[in-house]
Amino acid sequence: MEFLVDYAEFLLRTVTLVIALIVVLAAIAALRSKGRSKGSGHLEVNKLNDFYKALRERLEHSLLDKAQLKARRKLEAKTAKAEKKAGESRSRVFVLDFDGDIKASATDNLRHEVTALLTLATAEDEVVLRLESGGGMVHGYGLAASQLARIRQAGVPLTVCVDKVAASGGYMMACIGNRILSAPFAILGSIGVVAQLPNVHRLLKKHDIDFEVLTAGEYKRTLTVFGENTEKGREKFQEDLEITHELFKDFVARYRPQLEMDEIATGEVWLGLAAQGKLLVDELKTSDEYLAERAREADLFQLHYAEKKSLPERFGLAASVALDRVLLNWWNRLNQQRFW
Repeated sequence: MEFLVDYAEFLLRTVTLVIALIVVLAAIAALRSKGRSKGSGHLEVNKLNDFYKALRERLEHSLLDKAQLKARRKLEAKTAKAEKKAGESRSRVFVLDFDGDIKASATDNLRHEVTALLTLATAEDEVVLRLESGGGMVHGYGLAASQLARIRQAGVPLTVCVDKVAASGGYMMACIGNRILSAPFAILGSIGVVAQLPNVHRLLKKHDIDFEVLTAGEYKRTLTVFGENTEKGREKFQEDLEITHELFKDFVARYRPQLEMDEIATGEVWLGLAAQGKLLVDELKTSDEYLAERAREADLFQLHYAEKKSLPERFGLAASVALDRVLLNWWNRLNQQRFW
């Protein structure tokens, strides 16, 4: 019994610390919002073919003698001249990156990148998204997925590459791709919904501390951290989770109708090798391998929308990222996630 009391006190301290951090971040966010100038960002465009060419030429200079280098450059010039004379046009590949946190913060940049590429991209082009995300908030990843859906609606082929993880909200984004490529040991799936929170009501009651929750609307607040939770509130909370899960499954089924939804929408995750057998991915291949192949026959353009941030904004962003990492580590421990 003494152990439970000690644990409850430790939990209360932890919750208090988290609340304090949130208050600090809210203050920082307020500072960030002051004086923020709209439209201060800019789109960066890098031609990845030049990157691959620089790698190849550096290796050639190290391994080939002068005669071999001269012959190779002459052949390249001749080939380029022939292509130009024949009027051959190379297809274009627009490369995007999405590194997702709990809040899907990268959506702020993704939306501008998608808007930009859709002004030029056609059905003859391709968009490649290098995706890494373990999921997070429903509304954040719902918006991120909607940005990718714009590409599909415009009739531009979308290829999603997963090198490490695309789970939960991350897979919600990945499933929109016309093709999903995965590294052999990437983590995919987790088509499920989860929510959990501690409750310290009994501890407060033991120390004669009252905590009142006032609401207008029967289900304005179902479960709380400090108040007394009821069975009716739990049932409503569970009902909301089930509704969200059904919407999640319907969304995935719309873009991946080949999936056996009852079999894969259990919240489980699979490594790339097994995920291919479940039809969660179409091919086992890393993004490096795929882009290097496409660079031989197409022009690759990496797009990145960069927002110019002031010092308070950069400080606030760093603090937010740090908190995300703390929460993610805590989440992983609670769920006993395995690491290799």
